[in-house]
Amino acid sequence: MKQRLNQIFQLLPRFKVPVVMGVDASIVAMAILASFLLRLEASLPQLFATPYILPALIIGLPVQMTVFWFAGLYRGIWRFSSIPDLTRILVATFLGVSASALGLFFFNRLESIPRSVYVIDWLILVVGLGGVRFSYRIFRDSIRPGTTTKAIIVGAGRAGEQLFREFKNNPALNMGVVGFIDDEPALKGKYLHGVPVFGGIPRVPEVAKMTGATEILIAIPSIDNKKIRQIVDLCADLGVSVKRLPDLSSFVTGKVIATQLKSVSPEDLLGRPPVELNRQAMAEMLAGKRVLVTGAGGSIGGELCRQIIAFQPASLILAEVTELFLYEIEREMSELAPRLPVTYLIQDVRNRKAVDRMFRDHRPEVVFHAAAYKHVPLMEENPWQAIENNVGGTRNVASAAGSFGAERFVLVSTDKAVNPTNVMGATKRVCEMVCTDLQQDYPETRYIAVRFGNVLGSTGSVIPLFQKQIEAGGPVTVTHPDVRRYFMSIPEAVQLVMQAAAMGAGGEVFVLEMGDPVRIVDLAREMIALSGFIPEKEIKIVFTGLRPGEKLYEELLTDAESTVATSHPGVRIARLSKNSEDFRDRLDSLLKTGAVTSRTDLMEQLRSVVPEYGPAIEANRKRLRLIQ
Repeated sequence: MKQRLNQIFQLLPRFKVPVVMGVDASIVAMAILASFLLRLEASLPQLFATPYILPALIIGLPVQMTVFWFAGLYRGIWRFSSIPDLTRILVATFLGVSASALGLFFFNRLESIPRSVYVIDWLILVVGLGGVRFSYRIFRDSIRPGTTTKAIIVGAGRAGEQLFREFKNNPALNMGVVGFIDDEPALKGKYLHGVPVFGGIPRVPEVAKMTGATEILIAIPSIDNKKIRQIVDLCADLGVSVKRLPDLSSFVTGKVIATQLKSVSPEDLLGRPPVELNRQAMAEMLAGKRVLVTGAGGSIGGELCRQIIAFQPASLILAEVTELFLYEIEREMSELAPRLPVTYLIQDVRNRKAVDRMFRDHRPEVVFHAAAYKHVPLMEENPWQAIENNVGGTRNVASAAGSFGAERFVLVSTDKAVNPTNVMGATKRVCEMVCTDLQQDYPETRYIAVRFGNVLGSTGSVIPLFQKQIEAGGPVTVTHPDVRRYFMSIPEAVQLVMQAAAMGAGGEVFVLEMGDPVRIVDLAREMIALSGFIPEKEIKIVFTGLRPGEKLYEELLTDAESTVATSHPGVRIARLSKNSEDFRDRLDSLLKTGAVTSRTDLMEQLRSVVPEYGPAIEANRKRLRLIQ
């Protein structure tokens, strides 16, 4: 039966307008007759015996149908009838009845015709035309094929209601909403378009099991990350897919469409609310200036380039040692800023003469130094390369910045520089000390260092690794069940680096507010759940042990440091102990050791420059005791 009806409905569009006009014409005729019958309280034969009923039909029917045509009643789609359609009917019928009354007035001056007939006629028309359209919509909805995918919408507000409407009006989406979840107590037990609101977020697992839902759709554009994590954690053992609408800033039309739904990402779990920036100070630092970015092809360097161009620098100099990375950033910049003068240099910061030549030729006024080796285990195996590139490269670029009159030198540092337990962290701490030292030699140049933790999705970070392991079917490898890390999105980290750079007076080490540290094993479980698998059952988590030089958790400040608040809540200034009087001698000795020096001697030389540098084993034991 339903199949036969669907075949009929598929043929209707060919004859849609004639059929609809025929239905409306019959409603108009019956409304005219009914209005006279009700007003005069006469029978049908008595009514047709009056001299004015036939003129009323002959004039009223074509006049009203003509008005309906020009009012747009035949441009709507019945199966999607809604409030705007009802408004159009109200206006069209009022105009149609008024026009027919005016026509009859010119014919017989409405002799013997009660004026109230036209009020009754208008009311009957509204009910008739509106009723037939909305009845058709209800009928079509009732014979719609069943959906194979059941979904729960989290959020019974405007966005959730619009999302429900789209699923209902678009069968091709194959999505049936079986329930709403909303933390508003007043909505619990209510119905939205006939679908129950079951209660708050803690009921998601119960409702999913009860209804057989396989999709959890978060329709709260302004939802915070903690609640998203709560929903993902609640659904971890269900094997359901969790999707969300983007934040309000992503909406262009103000309307919700199903294609805006996206899978919940690690950034949604770990990100924070957008930070407020002093863009005026950043513009004063960058607008009309020659800006150099080293390590421009890396994750942080590339994002620096993207954000700097928004402040209209005079030119951009991008230095990168890897040809492929430089090629990729060149292609991107040519699309993002085709009119901006950009120089692309294959440049090794370890080469002092080449660095000086770069500064001599291009005279950068603002320098962002992001070139560094950052992979902890690899640097443990290659300590000299870490020292030569990170420490030597920073000294080369920072010295050139001062020598050639740059206004600012900004070092991208790391939380691993605090109480370093690995070579990479120790070298970055030396880089900070180099900046502090050079500030004395070049007071006209502001030397600024900025520390932050792990950035989401950066090259070599844990999130891309987990994604590959999940795609391969597991297992997902975590070094230790108690390992914790700070996380920040790449755009947010770069924004705060630029903010700190604009605030710096010279000689400071800024510390970014990283929020709360995240247990990596919890992140692994959540990423498995987001991929539609059940952690430990469908994809295993394997603990591999801490790698050489790895901490259980990172710090942003050392015990001997204190911080000073700044005008920005996301940025603080670290008070560091002063460099030793023989710092330069120790630094020169370190950089002269060379690759042929034994690892033991290298470590001793490094420790002589950074006294707080020590092995990770004992530090991890202390931290583990604190956790327990």
